[in-house]
Amino acid sequence: MYEPNVVGDWQEYDEHAGLRVRVHRLEAGEPPRGRDDAAEGLSYFRVRVTVENRGELPVCIHLEDGQIDVRTGPDGESAFIDWRNSQFIEGFDVYPLRRATAVVYAAAPEASLAQVDVQVQVRADEEWAGRRLWTGGVGVLEPAPGATAGAARESLAQQVSLFLQEQAEEGTA
Repeated sequence: MYEPNVVGDWQEYDEHAGLRVRVHRLEAGEPPRGRDDAAEGLSYFRVRVTVENRGELPVCIHLEDGQIDVRTGPDGESAFIDWRNSQFIEGFDVYPLRRATAVVYAAAPEASLAQVDVQVQVRADEEWAGRRLWTGGVGVLEPAPGATAGAARESLAQQVSLFLQEQAEEGTA
C-alpha cells in the first residue's frame, strides 16, 4: 500500500541514486513582496521543498511552477500558489553533499489549513522523477528526531503523522 510521507520526511528516488527530497516547514507566513490581490480573504502559508544530493556526481535540478501542487482541506481543494513571491529551483547544479531549497507561498481558507497535501515532481538532469506526496497541516509541528508518539491527536494531519511515526517505530523494534 502506498503511504504518503509526513511533512518533514525525506524521500529517496530509486531512479536517481543519491537524490532525496523533503517537504518541510509548513507554516503560516506572509509573502515578502506583499499579498496578491487574488488571495483576498485567504490565509497565507509557506512550505519549503529541499533537494539533497548524496550521490557522487552533480545533478542539475529543476523544481519550478507546475512541479509543486498544494491541496488543502478534507476535499483536497487546490490552494492559491503565489508564483510572484515563491522561490523555485531553476536549473541549479546540486553538487554531492549539497542542498537546494525552494520556498512556495500559497493561500487557502484558514479552516482548511489543518490538512495540507503537497505533491512534488522533481526534474533531475532533464529526466522526470516520480511524483511524491507529503501530508501535514499548518500549525502541526514536524516530529522531532526520536520523539515519542504520545501527543494529543487534535487534527487529521496530526493523526496521520502520529500513525506513520508509530508504524515506523514498530518496524524498527
